[in-house]
Amino acid sequence: MIAIACDHGGYELKEEIKKYLDEKEIKYKDFGCNSTDRTDYPLYAEPAVKAVQSKECDKAILICGTGFGMSIVANKFKGIRCASCWNEEVAKLLKAHNNANVIALPGRFINVSQAVTILRAWLGTEFMAGRHTDRLEMIKEIENENMK
Repeated sequence: MIAIACDHGGYELKEEIKKYLDEKEIKYKDFGCNSTDRTDYPLYAEPAVKAVQSKECDKAILICGTGFGMSIVANKFKGIRCASCWNEEVAKLLKAHNNANVIALPGRFINVSQAVTILRAWLGTEFMAGRHTDRLEMIKEIENENMK
């Protein structure tokens, strides 16, 4: 199951992404927001990311104006690897090299077609392991030292 959340800057894109997930019969849980009324992205990123952290969801899609705010919040949680992703190639590398379990999308800078292409790449790419596993272990050590 995929957690999905947005702020007002990502609401319209989130609703279109949900249609794509429904078409592909990919289960998701919507953590809001539920309109284009101004709101604060941490309110929605936090519960979505906690659902990944607790394994209620396997991964998460977060959407705000740039994807940056959501990714900053996501990366405050131990075990979460997230970045703002603007194109297909970056989405593939995000998964292949970093085994990202959360992706942040820039709702004000990509259209629905681009978002679907990015998500298809991220969801369809396998983690490469090898030298990248060593790097993830280093990240885990940094988390253990700094996220107490």
